[in-house]
Amino acid sequence: MNLLEIKNLSFGYSKDKLLFKDLSLTLKKGEIKAIVGESGAGKSTLFELILGNLKPLNGNIISSNSSEVFQDPYSSFHPSYNLINQIKDVASIDDIDRYLKIINLDEELLLKLPHELSGGQLQRASILRAMLMKPDLLLLDEPTSALDNVIQLEVMNMLVKNLDNMGMLLITHDLELAKWCADEIITI
Repeated sequence: MNLLEIKNLSFGYSKDKLLFKDLSLTLKKGEIKAIVGESGAGKSTLFELILGNLKPLNGNIISSNSSEVFQDPYSSFHPSYNLINQIKDVASIDDIDRYLKIINLDEELLLKLPHELSGGQLQRASILRAMLMKPDLLLLDEPTSALDNVIQLEVMNMLVKNLDNMGMLLITHDLELAKWCADEIITI
């Protein structure tokens, strides 16, 4: 069964300058597909289309239950209440201890407001929230760009080990990362 099916997708912010024309892809459970391309090529726009925040000019998108990790973690959390409450709003925290250990994040940090954490800590909290949501499809937009190399490797290993439960679509500028983990690399 496909977790994500994109057929003949065309989109542009103006009809005479398209970001995508007839883009098609499928993603199954257990797969990681990577989207690579230059800045401004439409990689993040593709996620907005998958999430239904933008409407395609042509084509269609069928997507399973998804959660997402965006490149800028500060924009994905409400600034005025603590992280643990924001996580509890959308997910069960039954497995939280296991994930906290893997992503090297102290539980105490989740009692803080987003601006009280570093960018790397907040990005790990964003990944934690996405994993606790138990999605079928995980959308990852440069999920490890704010992390140091050791934490980046640990987080990516954890994500790859969870492929039995989901499929992943990864946006990255890091071609080596894409080659390491992706079943298919799609250049846009």
